[in-house]
Amino acid sequence: MEIIVATSNKHKLREIRHILKGFRISGLKLKVLENGKTFEENALKKAKAAFRKTKQLSMADDSGLMVDALNGRPGIKSARYANPPTTKNLCAKLLKEIRYSIIDNRKAKFICAIAIVFPNGETKVVKGIIKGKIAHKMRGSHGFGYDPVFIPRGFKKTFAEMPLSQKNKLSHRYQALIKAKKVLKTLKT
Repeated sequence: MEIIVATSNKHKLREIRHILKGFRISGLKLKVLENGKTFEENALKKAKAAFRKTKQLSMADDSGLMVDALNGRPGIKSARYANPPTTKNLCAKLLKEIRYSIIDNRKAKFICAIAIVFPNGETKVVKGIIKGKIAHKMRGSHGFGYDPVFIPRGFKKTFAEMPLSQKNKLSHRYQALIKAKKVLKTLKT
């Protein structure tokens, strides 16, 4: 079964292929205005756009980091938080804003919403969340985005200090993809 994944992020596509082994995954670059108010709305908007273009089973995610000290920012604007949105720029801006925040709270969570549009046009959205905290400086060289500053609850290492195989078993995207995989497996039977 082929799944069209609406993303231009090669790192996300690699994670999705790794976690959804057994499915044929094809990436599709689309320009979609992500103006929803939630991760779920943006994921659904992208998945529907991919379905309209291909008429095939389509999937998209929207994910981001919510930091307590920043009242939930960067949130749905996580990928557009710094310009250009490189890992270094994203993390540097986040650390700077936390340092100057009036709230001394480094608690944070990653959220991933995955939307699936089935060949009959029906939709399903699943979500994964991992809680943790923000490190005081960037650490590690693996991963992308905010991985060098995010320490998952119960660990001392950032996502960027962990091997990809370990991160993939903890991440918000992993949790959402496992739920999506269960949904997709019902189609295979």
